Amino acid sequence: MAIPEIEVGAIAPEMPAMFDGMKLAAVATILYVIVRCLNLKSPTASPDLTYQDTPLNRFLLKSCSLLTREYIPPLLWGKSGHLQTALYGKMGRVNSPHPHGQRKYLAMQDGATATFDLFEPLADHPTGDDVTMVICPGIGNHSEKHYIRTFVDHSQKQGYRCAVLNHLGALPNIELTSPRMFTYGCTWEFAAMVGYIRRTFPQTQLIVVGFSLGGNIVCKFLGENRANQEGVLCCVSVCQGYSALRAQETFLQWDHCRRFYNFLMTDNMKKIILSHRRILFSGSSDKVTDADMSRLFTATSLNQIDDSIMRKFHGYSSLKEYYEKESCVHYIHNVDVPLLLVNSADDPLVHESLLTIPRTLAEKKPNVIFALTLHGGHLGFFEGAVLVPQPLTWMDKVIVSYANAICQWEKEKATCQGGNASEGENCTAGATEALLEHTV
Repeated sequence: MAIPEIEVGAIAPEMPAMFDGMKLAAVATILYVIVRCLNLKSPTASPDLTYQDTPLNRFLLKSCSLLTREYIPPLLWGKSGHLQTALYGKMGRVNSPHPHGQRKYLAMQDGATATFDLFEPLADHPTGDDVTMVICPGIGNHSEKHYIRTFVDHSQKQGYRCAVLNHLGALPNIELTSPRMFTYGCTWEFAAMVGYIRRTFPQTQLIVVGFSLGGNIVCKFLGENRANQEGVLCCVSVCQGYSALRAQETFLQWDHCRRFYNFLMTDNMKKIILSHRRILFSGSSDKVTDADMSRLFTATSLNQIDDSIMRKFHGYSSLKEYYEKESCVHYIHNVDVPLLLVNSADDPLVHESLLTIPRTLAEKKPNVIFALTLHGGHLGFFEGAVLVPQPLTWMDKVIVSYANAICQWEKEKATCQGGNASEGENCTAGATEALLEHTV
């Protein structure tokens, strides 16, 4: 009996120390994983800007100071592009407002019915002018989404009328009236909305805004026909991918969980398509076969849905043709109005290789500013101190601030040109210097 007592006595003091070491190692491992997953060691920074040195761009960057100031996301989770994206997608915005508007219905030539929501301004515009934001949401989105409601409410309070396109088939309570729904780059419905605004408010000036897929649509709309740029003061595109053809391979990769996001969006697209199956796949539609329907049910990527269903709404013979013709990369160089392109470096949906497109464009065209934030995810851009984000995001404020600066620039230019100056160039130059001095 004495021998085991001596052995236990010798081992017992060492056991707690061993367990303490294991606990310490487990805690350290968990903390390391948290720090890596939340990207807590990543610094905050101002957006990386690409632009040409022109009087207008200098004025815009001084007036819209958010583009040159440090963007600070919430400390505990805001540096994770995945959490920024997830919170935008699932929780929307904090204390999301409920702006009140009127729903408009527009009959299209092919029998489809486009809808958009019109929201009147809640204050006078700073310039005293009539200015309308024409807004195109992201894939499968509409005016009732939280991020759209928050942006519209903020814009209304700054004196902007807002017109928000509801993508064809996206609203759950609106039936389709023809065997067609929205596609990656179809501009028909957006053009119809813009046409309505121009006819109804002939004196208004337009600010064009697109989010994600909507960014592709608005840039393609402006670039495919220069007449579409008449009356447009500027365009802002946020978190788009520019080229579906280049993006399709990256969207099947697992890095940054891109393949997982692809699967989630595919599942959402399935639900939208199947909710309209009676119209889309009725006997009057000969574009989609039973085999296509089978491929729809088993699809695990957007590419598969695009190939079997979406491209056929417009008669494209192949997926490659569909992506080439529907991507704004082939049209965006025709856009001559001031163009702000915004992306986030930690956007899990947009591969970094796609960002050479806006960067190269901004290097070549004087009307383009490309802003790349270090954080923000996909349409997140939350701001805040530690945990709870602010109701308004950096994205909301930047778009309105940029639009305000453009309106101020155009107002001063119009005042100058409307005077009795015999030399317009000298007048414009003088107004430019005055504006730049005013913002210093």
